[in-house]
Amino acid sequence: MMSCCRRNSSTLSADHRIVSGVERYRYPCHQSFRVYSRIDGGIVLRSPHWGKSVWPVLGRFEPSRRKLRRLVPASSGLETSIGDEEERKKKLDVIVAALVTVVLGVGNRVLYKLALIPLRQYPFFLAQLATFGYVVVYFSILHFRYNSGIITDEMLSLSKFPYVAIGLFEALAAASGMAAGANLSDASIPILSQTFLAWQLLFSIIFLRRRYKMNQIIGCVFVVIGVIITVASGSGAGLSMKEAGIFWTLLMVFSFMLQAADTVLKEVVFVNAAKTLKGGSIDLFVVNSYGSGFQAIFICLLLPILSKLWGVPFSQLPTYLKDGAACFVNLGSLTSGCEGAPLLPVLFVVVNMAFNISLLHLIKISSAVVSCLASSFSVPLSIYAFTLPLPYIGVASTLPPGFVAGVAVLVIGLLAYTWTPTPRAITTLNPT
Repeated sequence: MMSCCRRNSSTLSADHRIVSGVERYRYPCHQSFRVYSRIDGGIVLRSPHWGKSVWPVLGRFEPSRRKLRRLVPASSGLETSIGDEEERKKKLDVIVAALVTVVLGVGNRVLYKLALIPLRQYPFFLAQLATFGYVVVYFSILHFRYNSGIITDEMLSLSKFPYVAIGLFEALAAASGMAAGANLSDASIPILSQTFLAWQLLFSIIFLRRRYKMNQIIGCVFVVIGVIITVASGSGAGLSMKEAGIFWTLLMVFSFMLQAADTVLKEVVFVNAAKTLKGGSIDLFVVNSYGSGFQAIFICLLLPILSKLWGVPFSQLPTYLKDGAACFVNLGSLTSGCEGAPLLPVLFVVVNMAFNISLLHLIKISSAVVSCLASSFSVPLSIYAFTLPLPYIGVASTLPPGFVAGVAVLVIGLLAYTWTPTPRAITTLNPT
């Protein structure tokens, strides 16, 4: 059996017939529909122009611009919500993407520390290798996907101004973060990074008009508290921030504010692109490529400042980069102490790139806040990973005293954020 729709602007009445005891309708309307699935003897019709499937019903459909009104006989007992099947699939996709992001986040943190073992004298070289290497890789992938037809001319013709802002935010965040990080202890930075989630909530409310439920806000608060307990227990981070002074603390908070604005702006790009492309979706490599490209441009403009913050005079930067490259390839007589290169730095760059792609994919299919929660969950797992016998690390670290309590609070926060109240039953209507 097939249920279909034909174009006919002269009438809106449905051609009703009964086939094998099941009511069927032929819909003269302005859009075509196709059968999506059958549920409890009813059918789900779906428009190729709409993002959600419509009510599975056994009765009369009334098409309108955005939805189909349903009229269900009270005796049928059919109480199925719109797009349940698609909603379940979307939630599963978000869960899988979040888990991948958590795993890559742990690998990113661990491999960054491992990559700095051979490049301990050249951290600024590693940062620039990642920044400019991403531009080459992302645009190469963009070119391949464009030739394959995955990326269209319409995607590339969208306004480039948001990408300029993304690149500027990322470059300024890097500069301010480097300046503050040089004056703050390693223990205080992860604690201050939890302001990132607060900024994301604020910016998404302002620019995306998003409204959060009380359980989501409480969940975010618990996640922040859990990470702080995990990282700060026994570290003396509060004392170190007091010694550093309020200016550097506020500058680090400003850096995380810029990073939060960057992620929310990327979500705005996806939302606006869906409207411009009439329900289509912009490829994430378009956003990644142009954002990284403009970031590299602003980094070049800020190189004199950035090199000084890393303790490298700008006049000595060419020599520094040359020596860093020699240590990276681990060739020559001047590479003593570069054991582990180039394997460890290359692994970090690859995993860091995959982590950034997974974060952007999670933003695309969910929200910037969800991506931040997934990233936050990787913090205690990374701390635990450093207690394992990792190569090149030497003596493994021990878990902080508040690790278990912090992880427990963090998990409670994640459960509170994802908890969804049971929806009330849908009232069926008698046909008129």
